[in-house]
Amino acid sequence: MEQKRARRRQRKPKRMWKRFVMLIVLLAVVGGSLYAFSIYSNAKGTVNGKMHKDVSAIDTSVAKQKLKAGKPLNILLLGVDKRPGDSGRSDALMVLSLNPKKDEMKLISIPRDTRTEIAGKGTMDKINHAYAFGGTDMSVATVENMFDMDLDYYVEVNMQGLSKLVDTIGGITVDNQIDWYDEGYYKKGFHWTKGKLHLDGEQALGYVRMRHLDPEGDFGRTKRQRMVIQAIVDKGASIASVGKINSLIDVLGSNMTTNMDFADMKTLLLGYKNTRKHSESYMLQGTGQKINGIYYYVVPETELQKVNGMINGSKSDS
Repeated sequence: MEQKRARRRQRKPKRMWKRFVMLIVLLAVVGGSLYAFSIYSNAKGTVNGKMHKDVSAIDTSVAKQKLKAGKPLNILLLGVDKRPGDSGRSDALMVLSLNPKKDEMKLISIPRDTRTEIAGKGTMDKINHAYAFGGTDMSVATVENMFDMDLDYYVEVNMQGLSKLVDTIGGITVDNQIDWYDEGYYKKGFHWTKGKLHLDGEQALGYVRMRHLDPEGDFGRTKRQRMVIQAIVDKGASIASVGKINSLIDVLGSNMTTNMDFADMKTLLLGYKNTRKHSESYMLQGTGQKINGIYYYVVPETELQKVNGMINGSKSDS
């Protein structure tokens, strides 16, 4: 009898220890779930409360139907430079075309000086002036009119917020293709050496703003914009500390607007994630010309038709 009691006393500490370990694991799981929920809740509240903004040029109800059905989507990406006392201009315009059934993604860049008819005004002007005249709505309508196509969503990012975003993720690294001395885009006299450069937020902003010192002009700047965007995506995806996620959400909430709500974003991320498997980047082709003493980037009608085919051609077999 005494031997049985002794054996029970020996087993009791083991059982207690197992229970203690299970309790710790349970608390860790619950704590992690609560933290994940807080991030999810913050993201949902930020997107729906601060970032979401419909525009009259896009029928979002139709876009939602296409998104739910997994049909090809066209998204306008606007990089807007807003400074104090200025209504702002779109420094970067890109059309992102996604086809989930063919796992295809096309990113078409539109040079800011492209000469086109500004929707709602009926005048020929630089496409980036559409934003200055009528904001996102006029930019969306002008791009749709130029390519004779429909846009389903837009994403607008304030370039001033680019600096905060880069700093939040701890800076980015780019492979600089040209050597130049800054004239004030970042810091006058700063030497941008050719090769690998690690950039903080202000440096990244100066890097994408420079145009006149680039032999390729606006083409070169557009390349650097894409380079910085890709670097941000790569760095953001590899962030080790989940503690930075809420900070990233807050930065985006203050510097980004879109007609997507949180549910749209989730569907897009899950249902269209494989479109990156076959990606293609393209720059709208034209020639620089001076008209009445003003520089424009003139795109022939044949080129516009070509891009229309790139965007809409795959929809017939989707």
